[in-house]
Amino acid sequence: MVIDGANRHDAKLLKATIEAIVIERPDPKEHEQHLCLDKAYDNPSGQSAASEAQYTPHIRRIGEEKTTVTAKHPDGKPRRWVVERTLSWLNRCRAILVRYAKNGKNYLGLVQLACSLIWYRRLFRLNGLG
Repeated sequence: MVIDGANRHDAKLLKATIEAIVIERPDPKEHEQHLCLDKAYDNPSGQSAASEAQYTPHIRRIGEEKTTVTAKHPDGKPRRWVVERTLSWLNRCRAILVRYAKNGKNYLGLVQLACSLIWYRRLFRLNGLG
């Protein structure tokens, strides 16, 4: 997880975000890894950051219209809802929605605590215990 000021564009943090991934991924030579990004990452630094990390970048070009519906996703909706849902869950935590912590490490700790609580609640609900 990477945090930075609100006035910093996401595309500038792509390389740091990729480096901060803690889940071990399979060998890119055996299983091709894909990275889906929006139009904001359609620049040389976005392309190079994805390629350096051995991801196959899927970046919609600026000015490009939405592609046709595929058989895999018949409704044509992107998978961005997963990100939007998670951000919505994080916004329920007041200390994260409005940043009161002045120190970046304290704020990062609050975000990580909130993520672990979200994960625990979801796991509890999926196992039929809640």
